[in-house]
Amino acid sequence: MQWRDEALILGGRRFGEGGLILDVLTATRGRRSGLIYGGASRKKRGQYEPGNTVSVAWTGRLEEQLGRFETAEVSTSRAAQRLDSADALIAISTITSLLRNAIDEGDAGGSALYDPSTVLLDALEAWPVWPALYARWELGVLSALGFGLDLEACALSGANDGLTHVSPNTGRAVRGSEAAEYVDRLLPLPRFLIDPKALTSAQDIRDALALTGHFLDRRVFAAVHRGLPDIRVRLVQRLLQHV
Repeated sequence: MQWRDEALILGGRRFGEGGLILDVLTATRGRRSGLIYGGASRKKRGQYEPGNTVSVAWTGRLEEQLGRFETAEVSTSRAAQRLDSADALIAISTITSLLRNAIDEGDAGGSALYDPSTVLLDALEAWPVWPALYARWELGVLSALGFGLDLEACALSGANDGLTHVSPNTGRAVRGSEAAEYVDRLLPLPRFLIDPKALTSAQDIRDALALTGHFLDRRVFAAVHRGLPDIRVRLVQRLLQHV
């Protein structure tokens, strides 16, 4: 069987002498892998850097088996464009690492993250506002993977205004004023995560990344017995230096 799709490269691993098993997030078929003969050669390996967008043609006997990419033509080479920016390269590595480790092979639902992820990668030039975009993206990752937070109304009163915190156990929003006795055990909820028009401070970015990081760690990666990728820690440190 065969199929064609647009794909975001998430990473790769050598196979045999000169071969490369390429992991990608496709626009319509979720996370997929395929063998590229000669893909690890000095001539070709620069094309298959994480973060690049490729047009792929996959061929295999069965959908669930490892097939091969007959073609993998690069349409957007983001890594090469950002070689002079350590911040951007760490950002690219973090996004692709999170996707590669959080989405199961063959899970078509993962394609819901294809467009948001490519948009986020293409917004790296807007570095002053990029940390807020990234935090919203992580919130979207949680939702797309079935671990979305309930930020619509207060878990205690049902009110949909004045939401200030999130329960670290349930992922539901609350009004801090209605949870005074244990507010110190809640996670702050930055307003910009629920109101696109809200202003964003450095503390908001810090709180947002702590919030999304907590649930990525506890809900997404704990479920597959992994921790958050170390590269995310480095990215968060760099982001907080710029806000």
